[in-house]
Amino acid sequence: MIKAENLLLIDIETVPIYKSYAELGENMQKLWDRKSQKLEPENTNTEATFDKYAGIYAEFGKIICIGLGYFIKKDNEYTLKIKTLSGHDEKPLLEEFATVCNKFFKGSEKQFCGHNIREFDIPYICRRSFINQVHLPSILTDLQNKKPWENPMLDTLQFWKFGEYKNFTSVDLLSSVLHIPTPKDDIDGSEVANVYWQQNNLERIVKYCSKDIVTVGQILMRLNGMKLMNEQEITYID
Repeated sequence: MIKAENLLLIDIETVPIYKSYAELGENMQKLWDRKSQKLEPENTNTEATFDKYAGIYAEFGKIICIGLGYFIKKDNEYTLKIKTLSGHDEKPLLEEFATVCNKFFKGSEKQFCGHNIREFDIPYICRRSFINQVHLPSILTDLQNKKPWENPMLDTLQFWKFGEYKNFTSVDLLSSVLHIPTPKDDIDGSEVANVYWQQNNLERIVKYCSKDIVTVGQILMRLNGMKLMNEQEITYID
């Protein structure tokens, strides 16, 4: 059985690094043009593809929000504490994340937990940390040399694949098929960039991110054969 108290739940929200393609330097525009041709070969409107895809790539995007959650076990019952780091300036956000991680990861059994964090969240954080010249948390400094069983990540997507390679299941689909009520009733991931750059509403994204942490926490409970948490067992920390 998974020891939920050893897990740090994580989810990040990312956006294009600039409001528009025009704000990129000349060299970066050329580099985006090349990537755009691979993403949508028939589409010559690279500004549109920048708006659509740039936030997915650490070289052309940035992190504006990192949702974190940890479990507390008492009398065989779990409660979930959620804290969300956010800001327009990415560097102090990454520095704060590293500080939190260095405090949390003091035991060999502790791991990150999230949905698709092996392919997206953790690599993105590492790349943006290097770009911003921020020291990685100690737990992430030597990932490429770790053996598979030493990898400090429990990925609910990988869990659900059961060894399959070709399939991708979104967190929304997984929570639905597992009959988990989702608190996400506002935006979805495809709208984050617009809400950030056009509506200037970071707080709305923060709420969306924290709800993702709740959903992942409930998925973990279900996959671990445990009862779902109720609202009173979930606390949001300022």
